[in-house]
Amino acid sequence: MNELFFGIYKKDNFIYTLNFLPGEQVYGERLVKENGKEYRSFDPYRSKLCASIKKGLKTWPFKENSKILYLGASTGTTVSHISDICTKGEIFAVEISPHVIDKLVNLAEKRENIIPILGDARKPQDYLDVGKVDIIYEDVSQPNQSEILIRNAIEFLKKNGIAMIAVKSQSIDVIKDPEEVYKKVIGELKEYFEVIEKVNIDSYDKGHVFLVLKKKN
Repeated sequence: MNELFFGIYKKDNFIYTLNFLPGEQVYGERLVKENGKEYRSFDPYRSKLCASIKKGLKTWPFKENSKILYLGASTGTTVSHISDICTKGEIFAVEISPHVIDKLVNLAEKRENIIPILGDARKPQDYLDVGKVDIIYEDVSQPNQSEILIRNAIEFLKKNGIAMIAVKSQSIDVIKDPEEVYKKVIGELKEYFEVIEKVNIDSYDKGHVFLVLKKKN
């Protein structure tokens, strides 16, 4: 295994994380053992974070003890890999769907660094107990994605904190060319953030771009 970033490994063109719970799968991913350790394959077609790594992501803010607010956690595919990485941190995973949250709760019962929150990312006032975080990760299919990120960053993101957002062009405007949509979103975000990276992940998830941002002082 070659370590690309802290907690992210590569072998034979596949991406892996070190399994927080050896022997346990989360979504049917492949488990690989090497030198007495077990790794979980990280699927770029099921995770926009992994897709961005495959497409050349350079910025990696995740550390062992990072505190993360994850907006749009769904069933916890990407959340589970962040859990593998930030083993001594906290991942506050916000999901709006009561049906989906059950799987997230089951995941959190096994992985104590995941805190599931049934909530609406458009209403950060409903989960103020989260407090200040090092990283905000957003993956929500809403037309006001940038506004959602800004609201949450104002409330929760530490000074010089990092935000990551998967921008879905079709959720924002189905008529405009995706690049026009991305340009508009970046323009909205620039008031509050410095844009560090823009990674096109269209080959893994059509109509998506992955942005890495740094909160302005």
